[in-house]
This record gives sequence, structure tokens and C-alpha cells, in this order.
Amino acid sequence: MKILLVGGGSGGHFYPLLAVAESLERITREKKLIEPDLYYTGPAPFDPAALLEHEIHYYPSPAGKIRRYPSLLNIAALIVAAWGTIVSIFQLFRIYPDVIFSTGGYAAFPTLAAARILSIPVIVYDADAFPGRVSLWSARFARFVAVAHPDAAEKFPQKLLPKIARTGHPIREEIEAPAREGGHEFLKLDTSVPTVFFIGGSQGAQKINETVLDSLPRLVERYNIVHQTGAANFEEVSQIAKVELKDSRYADRYRPFGLLNALALRMTGGIASVVVSRAGSGSIFEIASWGIPAILVPIPKEVSHDQLENAFSYARAGGAAVLEQHNLTPHLLVAEIDRLMSDEPLRQRMSAAAKNFSRPDAARKIAERIIETALSHESV
Repeated sequence: MKILLVGGGSGGHFYPLLAVAESLERITREKKLIEPDLYYTGPAPFDPAALLEHEIHYYPSPAGKIRRYPSLLNIAALIVAAWGTIVSIFQLFRIYPDVIFSTGGYAAFPTLAAARILSIPVIVYDADAFPGRVSLWSARFARFVAVAHPDAAEKFPQKLLPKIARTGHPIREEIEAPAREGGHEFLKLDTSVPTVFFIGGSQGAQKINETVLDSLPRLVERYNIVHQTGAANFEEVSQIAKVELKDSRYADRYRPFGLLNALALRMTGGIASVVVSRAGSGSIFEIASWGIPAILVPIPKEVSHDQLENAFSYARAGGAAVLEQHNLTPHLLVAEIDRLMSDEPLRQRMSAAAKNFSRPDAARKIAERIIETALSHESV
């Protein structure tokens, strides 16, 4: 059984592939099936070490990112995408997988186009409340379409609805369950105050970072602050934070990280009372699985329509409040955190709504459909 994984460009597209790969490995062990050969194709993977860890074979393939605004770069992107499709045809003919699993994004397009030409079965997953262009296109010939958000299915053509299911978001096993003990000791934080966790996404978020730094002296008076800055921003943010807190007796309550590993995420998720985050679907569903109330600061719509849709989808479910970026100021951020922290019944309701929204076992549900499709293709 050969299974090809495709989708990437960001952690939000890449890590669901790993979560599904983990479930594929577990299901084949449970059912005593021959362990599948797993492949990944596309531009440079977001986390190459994770592919090695799961023994996923990587085949590089070029892909061009089409921008949503007029740009000469779109012409170059179309040429790259066309070349990537040709490369993918030869790669798929060589591997000839039994099924292809896509999480969408521009990186998936050449492989999916080649799969359609070669009539290889495709299963599509889309994480966003408003599905991406590649997912909307590939859903037309996919065998099955999984979506995360309750509002996503209605964005597809009506005739496709019978093969669309809301599964929730595939989350890696190692971060799905937060550690309820040992977090304060692990992070060396004060046990006498609540913890607020700031997440800027895998690439960091400059606006969130700036607002946190401007608010820092007031925040550490009342809270521990764990701050994922983004790897590229870590040194700059750390240096500015030292200046901001040089006269504060609570400086030890602030812990910046470039990018938290799985253990640090589990430890922080286990002690956080509130999370402030961008609104990528991966971040939202990880927060929801932890049952932590959230304040979401989506990327502005003119930059990315996905995050605004995601944020309000989650807010309608009751798990989060939304602060749009143009309204984000240090005063308003502190006030919103204080509002949630002073209202225990509200936080309990938000926590319950978050857990209801998260839909656990999404990775397993998708993996079962992948295996079913692969086995039927093998027997043809």
C-alpha cells in the first residue's frame, strides 16, 4: 500500500499530514495490515526532521504561488506550476500511489493535477472556514472531502455535498493532550498567578509581538506570560523585553520562545488560563482541543481572508473572542485579558464550547477513509 501526502507552505498545511500519518501507522498495526509506504512531495517541507522521524520518503517538486492581487509574479508562478505538474506526472508514474491525501495550498496543485491526469484516487482535507482555491478545485474529482469548520461545507458546490464530511482538524498525538502537572516547574514560572499564552503562529506575528511588548510591564504584574515570538523574531523580541522589564520585579514571569516544541506546547497548554493567538486553523483547533478560552487576532482580510473567517467561525461556536488587528492596542489587549480572567463562569462556558468544537479523532477518521480507498485501489 502506497500513500502520497501533499500540501504545505506553512505548518497549518504540513502538520495535519503528520497527524494523519501517525493514525495510518496506528491503524495498520491494530488491523495487522502491511505498513504503508508513505511519500511526501512538493517544495521544501516545513519540517524535514518530522518526515525522517516517520520514515516518509520526500520527492521534491516545484510549485508556484498565485497571489490574489494583480502581480507580474503570477506569470512566473503559472510557469512554475506548469513545470511542477510535468515533474509530478513523472514522479507519480514512478511511485504510482494507491491514494493521495491533500491538505491543500499552492504546494499541492501540481501533484493533484498530475493525479487527475493519471486517474489516481484523491482525498482532500481543508482546515479553513472558507476553503482554499486548490481544495475547491480538487474536490470536484476527489473521492472524499474532509473539512474542519462547521461553515466550510456550504462553500462547496451543492452537488459535492454527499462526499463532504466535517471531521475536525487532525492534531498530532504529542500535543493533543496538555500536561496538567509540571508546567510551572518546566517553564520556571510563578505558581501564584495565572498564565497567558501568546501564539503568533509558526512564522510569528509582528503586530502581536509589538503589542505584547508594549503591554508587558502591566501584564507581568498580574500574569505569567509565555510568548511564542516566531523563530525569526526571537532575538529582537527578547532584547526589547529585557529593556521593557529592566525595572520590574516581575521580570521572571515572562518566558519568550522562538517556536515551542511539542513538550513545551503540552506544558504551556496545561497551565494556560487564556490563549491569545492568530487564527490559523491549526492553532485554533489545538487551542480548542486543550479547552482553553482564546482571544483571536486574525491576519487582516486584505492580507488573508482565511483567518478572519476562521476566527468568527470559532467565536460563533463560543470558544473565543475576536480582536481585529486594526483595533489591537496595548490598552485593549490588557482590558480583554482582564475581562476574561475576572469572569470564571464565562471562561468555563468558553472552555466547554472549545472542547465541543474540537472534534477529537479527526486524524483517525481521515486515515480510515484513506486506507479504505487505498485497499480498494490495490484490488483493482
